[in-house]
Amino acid sequence: MKKTAVSITALLMAFSVVVSGCGGNNNQSSSPNNGVKKEDSSATAAPATPSTDPVTLNAWVMPNSPKPDADFLKTLDPYLKEHTNVTVKVTVLDWGSAWTKITTAATSGEGPDLLQLGSTWVPAIASMGGIDKVTDKVADVGGAEAFLPAIWQTTSIAGDSEVYGVPWFVDARAIYYRTDVFKQAGVDTATAFKDWDSFKSALQAVNGQTVDGKKIAALGLPGKNDWNVVHNIFPWIWAAGGDVLSEDNKNVAFNEEKGLDGVMFYTGLAAEGLVDKSSLEKNSSQIESDFGDGKSAVIISGPWLAKNFATPKANGGMDDKKAAKNFAVAPLPAGPGGQATFVGGSELTVFSGSKNKEATWDLIKYLTGDEAQKAYAAVSGQLPARLSLLESPDLDASMKAFSEATKYGRTYPSIPQWGPTETALQKHFANIWDIVAGVKGKYSEETVKQELDSAAAEVKAIINQ
Repeated sequence: MKKTAVSITALLMAFSVVVSGCGGNNNQSSSPNNGVKKEDSSATAAPATPSTDPVTLNAWVMPNSPKPDADFLKTLDPYLKEHTNVTVKVTVLDWGSAWTKITTAATSGEGPDLLQLGSTWVPAIASMGGIDKVTDKVADVGGAEAFLPAIWQTTSIAGDSEVYGVPWFVDARAIYYRTDVFKQAGVDTATAFKDWDSFKSALQAVNGQTVDGKKIAALGLPGKNDWNVVHNIFPWIWAAGGDVLSEDNKNVAFNEEKGLDGVMFYTGLAAEGLVDKSSLEKNSSQIESDFGDGKSAVIISGPWLAKNFATPKANGGMDDKKAAKNFAVAPLPAGPGGQATFVGGSELTVFSGSKNKEATWDLIKYLTGDEAQKAYAAVSGQLPARLSLLESPDLDASMKAFSEATKYGRTYPSIPQWGPTETALQKHFANIWDIVAGVKGKYSEETVKQELDSAAAEVKAIINQ
């Protein structure tokens, strides 16, 4: 689908984008660039030996770790010691304001050298002419085959063979469960997470178990106020055999029968009393904290939580919690359509207005290499994007479980309109949780279908604009 940069920019600015852009989610490279002069984004690859002239590179990154600027520079330390002519200045953009700042930079041509983009943001910024093509440089980082396929597909715009970024880290979802509670309830964890039926049976068995004198809910599940509402629901739609859009990205698919089945199963866990209804007013961070405090036996979260459980309380972690010593990670259960989980993450790109493109690309090569990805995964708690590290025997049990989950990971259509699409989905999926909570009509397949249909109508208007 061809759109001019002007029309896409207008479309994107017309909608507020949810802050979960790393979702973690997604037309043409020859589009106009709003009259802003851009350097040729198909410039030749950087020379094998970068210039030794002094250069200062400005990097815009997000708060991916506890100390985002310091952790980023710590990861770069070996590179900077070897390249003494290079200075890197880091600006940390809050996810809530990053979209506005990045789109403003893309349209003005004034911005950083190196730019982190959430995987779902790459198509939009590329279509605006805000980042360079790096297609002719892909071999420098080992080629597409060096990276997780699900995240690599987000480096391009659907229907366009050009590559605009290199995967930096991966976000995936899996189940955290209390091993002691499952043992107390007599649930076999070897089969508990096999499919939807065994998963629901396991939740029913652990629901209401008494731990340290308090009853524990089976499942901690964030509702409408979570920034991950869309990421939370789509794994169940995929597992039911549904999809986001049609194969050509011109029609909506999530409101079809299979998609409805997935939404009903997932929301039904709360409707059937396996979730403390108060959790439906909370976000992911609060649900993770509740799990640490022993309020639930199961939650679905990302790899960062395992790192948090291993981090001392004095450093902001939860290693003092009972859950930190009694948890394991399991894959999401298979539905009628198989296993699925959400995979997102972030990519590193060369800003089109950069005056230091060769030096920026050399920095990206280092940051997306084995050494730096391993180091950054250690400080951020995210998964590396390189297959060599995802398949490493050195991974601990929790990270191995997440690595396994990425094998059936799914991401969103790689289209420039994904930002406003996700905003619309966020709104309507939040309404579904109001239906579950009983504050917006009576929970039934019919009322949920009506909300999905409303979302579908809005999304179809966006993608065909």
